[in-house]
Amino acid sequence: MTDQEYQKRVNQLLPRSKTGLMCLKAFLVGGLICCLGQLVSDLGKTYLGLNKDEAGALCSISLIFLAGLLTALGVFDRIASFAGAGTVVPITGFANSIVAPAMEFRSEGLITGTAAKLFQIAGPVLVYGIGSSVLYGLLLILFGIG
Repeated sequence: MTDQEYQKRVNQLLPRSKTGLMCLKAFLVGGLICCLGQLVSDLGKTYLGLNKDEAGALCSISLIFLAGLLTALGVFDRIASFAGAGTVVPITGFANSIVAPAMEFRSEGLITGTAAKLFQIAGPVLVYGIGSSVLYGLLLILFGIG
């Protein structure tokens, strides 16, 4: 068997890449999550008379609540296995990363289980976010930019 015949045989036996399909699923589900957020924001402005900031807060709270609820019900994991990175829209992915460990360890009790594990993943993100914002603010003050 020549090298060319071997390579042809290998190419026939290799499974086909599903990258294109995975990217399409991620794009569609991520887009649907963002459309849902925009819908909540628009409805808040139109029917509740909220200003832009209040509608944005309503959107954030709604998406966090829905992601947490879907995580608690076990639905978010099924959506994530279908959509892959499409569910990692920052606000829903972050809500899932907080709720999932808390749900996993709830049998250990309210304090030592749920509360202790609630910030297992989110804690470092919060510490880094708050720390970097303080550092940024100090640099602005020191250099007189702000």
